[in-house]
Amino acid sequence: MVRAKKTSMKPRILLVIGAILVGSLALQTRLTRKAQSQPKKIALTKTKAVIPTKKPTAKKKPAAQKMVPAKAVVKAAPASPKTMSFYDFKQLSLDGKPVDLSKYKGKTILVVNTASRCGFTGQYAGLEALNQKYGAQGLVVLGFPANDFGGQEPGSNAEIGEFCQKNYGVKFDMFSKISVKGEGQAPLFKYLTTQANPALSGDIGWNFEKFLLSREGKLVARFKSDVAPDAPALEAALQTELAKKSL
Repeated sequence: MVRAKKTSMKPRILLVIGAILVGSLALQTRLTRKAQSQPKKIALTKTKAVIPTKKPTAKKKPAAQKMVPAKAVVKAAPASPKTMSFYDFKQLSLDGKPVDLSKYKGKTILVVNTASRCGFTGQYAGLEALNQKYGAQGLVVLGFPANDFGGQEPGSNAEIGEFCQKNYGVKFDMFSKISVKGEGQAPLFKYLTTQANPALSGDIGWNFEKFLLSREGKLVARFKSDVAPDAPALEAALQTELAKKSL
């Protein structure tokens, strides 16, 4: 009777175990379906767009320079223009030959603008007298014919030379006819009337004005046309310059 009981219990136990297994499988299936039926929660994360930027290139540091003691910069002074001198001029003689006026260095010089048909033309004689009287002491008289005043020197150089020699025995140096005033003024007379001596500057007024230059070529006195060659003031000025030591 006991054995029959044991044998009848086995199928029952197996049925219980099978029921448990079936129930377990059914529960798992139900849970799986429930999970699948629910919407999935998707985590949305806001992301910022990142635009790649170039890294700023680092500036290269200049190479360290050696410290050099500063030196004083001395600028050369601009060369001043050469001061003009009577001796810098060249003129043509009455016969057309070039004359460098530097040949008269060391001489006392009397420059005169002359004319053959002027009321003062007779001064040729007085000028030649000075040339004869003081030539040995270092005086030179230089005549420059000009036709600027009253058309009183219309002749050619040859005619002027003949006139001076024939009428007044002129032996002092005479030069080619030039202009001593106005637009065509010769550079020499521009120099004498504007630069040589500011205290004695001014246009020439008429024929036979006289410019006295020292042995150094400096303009020291000026005499108007009506001052005759033998006037005391002119002759005194000549003697003063002649008495100075020559170069």
